[in-house]
Amino acid sequence: MRAVRIVCPTCKKVLEDVPPDFPPRPFCSPRCKLSDLDNWLSERYVTSQPLPPAGFDEDEHLH
Repeated sequence: MRAVRIVCPTCKKVLEDVPPDFPPRPFCSPRCKLSDLDNWLSERYVTSQPLPPAGFDEDEHLH
């Protein structure tokens, strides 16, 4: 297995030579992983726009 480089999306810490099966990956630690989950659950993160309903072709409503 080749070691990888991780830049934590939460705290921006850089980890070098991390094994590919590092449990909190892509985060640097379980704490950052849980912090990210909390941000989603508390709605601090949102998607940029609502997703169309399943089976809806976006081009259909333009014609």
